[in-house]
Amino acid sequence: MEYEKASQKSPLDDDRRSSDVSEKAIGGAVIESDSNIATADDGRTIAVVDRAAERALTRRFDLRILPVLAIMYLFNSLDKSNLGNAKTHGLEKTLKLKQSEYNIILSVFFVPYVLTAPFLAILGKKYGPNRVLPLMMFSFGCCTLLVTAVKNFEGLMTLRWFLGMSESAFFPLVIYYQTTFYRRGELARRLAIFYAAQSIASAFSGLLAFGVFQIRTGALADWRYLFVIEGSCTVLFSFFAYIYLPQSASTARFLSRSEKELAYYRMQVDSSSVVNEKFHLKDSFRIFKHWTSWMILAIEICLGVPLQSVQLFLPQIVSRLGYDAVKTNLYTVAPNISGAVMLLILAFASDWTRWRFPFVALGFLFTFLGTVIYAGIDVEGQLRVAYFATFMMTWGTSAPSVLLDVWYNNNVANEGRRVVLTSIGVPLANLMGVVSSNIFQNKDAPKYIPALATTAAFGATGFVLTLLLGAYMMLDNTRRDRKAGRKIQVRDIPTEKLKDGPAAEDFRWFY
Repeated sequence: MEYEKASQKSPLDDDRRSSDVSEKAIGGAVIESDSNIATADDGRTIAVVDRAAERALTRRFDLRILPVLAIMYLFNSLDKSNLGNAKTHGLEKTLKLKQSEYNIILSVFFVPYVLTAPFLAILGKKYGPNRVLPLMMFSFGCCTLLVTAVKNFEGLMTLRWFLGMSESAFFPLVIYYQTTFYRRGELARRLAIFYAAQSIASAFSGLLAFGVFQIRTGALADWRYLFVIEGSCTVLFSFFAYIYLPQSASTARFLSRSEKELAYYRMQVDSSSVVNEKFHLKDSFRIFKHWTSWMILAIEICLGVPLQSVQLFLPQIVSRLGYDAVKTNLYTVAPNISGAVMLLILAFASDWTRWRFPFVALGFLFTFLGTVIYAGIDVEGQLRVAYFATFMMTWGTSAPSVLLDVWYNNNVANEGRRVVLTSIGVPLANLMGVVSSNIFQNKDAPKYIPALATTAAFGATGFVLTLLLGAYMMLDNTRRDRKAGRKIQVRDIPTEKLKDGPAAEDFRWFY
């Protein structure tokens, strides 16, 4: 299997064997077909690609990388959201928390989360996500484990502050890490599989809490055992991840030389403008010179409130159904599992159709409808309808989070700009947990009408902004095609020509 040499220098070029294929510079648009070659629009061969080998390569990534990342994110989600389960079983009473202190504890997490995320993401780009992600995992595992020793509000608030710091760049770095393994059209379903771990974690958290809360003996309050189990497992797995994860696709130890070359060229033509590009701070922040980056941040804000409301307060929402604390935690399992299933359905559909914004908008619509139904009906009199509404809430929070991140990452070929936008956008969405933490007030229990109305309003706004941005991208592509005198598809342009983003003449939006 041989590959034509492209205009970038592969790290494997120095000792590569001579090829029977003549070396030609890449020029023109890439046209992918069912054959084993990729050609430019003038008929020149760019790369010889064995499709069977490429499928085998992606399967290896799926089996070797995705499960480890999914488990890491499962622990990340458990360690972040376990307070909701602990609250239903005596955390406030044990620590003697006053009325507003629980909400303060939830809110303080998001301040360092936003402030430190860009810095940790830059370190991840500089030293490699394969090193920084396990170190972050070790840190937030230790913070979770230490909760077992807290005695008061001040101690728990301090640990939540450091937990926010250690988790801040985790999801942005994982997104960037996956963009160094997968083509743009492969990314949504892989990231969805990874992100589904969060929904599974929420479900598993309910099951784990159900089991742990059966402990009637021991020196600790039963809710503390939840943190012992989750924190210790997190710390142990971080050591394995540090040893196991490769730096990038083209340097993975478990790949042969030919597979490394194929991995490198896949990223060169359909992910990055410069593969394994060094980080340049000033150039990376130029991503914010284009107004669409600010629109993405606005959509992230609209996403953040529903996302954090459901993640943090689903047990409290479900408690309105009238069950005891143990059953309430158990009844959060099915909605979270269904959220993971819906996420996978929409992500696979998005990759299959190569459309992003309609599926993001659909997620916002689910959120809006679910919260409006739950707030508007007589929950006690219509238990089945109310419970179904909680399913819609989870459908509408998981999918937009993944597909929105994939959407803008697909449109940023510069690796430095990609990691900067992601490290600001994702934490900004999580910062909205400050809003969610303060709209769900004990005085509004059990209906939480102000909180549900606020959540629905953010969902509706996100729906509108997503449609507007998608419409702009479609119209701008049409304008560019008219100027070029021909219709050019996104897949027709190798990403190595798109370093300057929308300023590049051949740029087309992946919408």
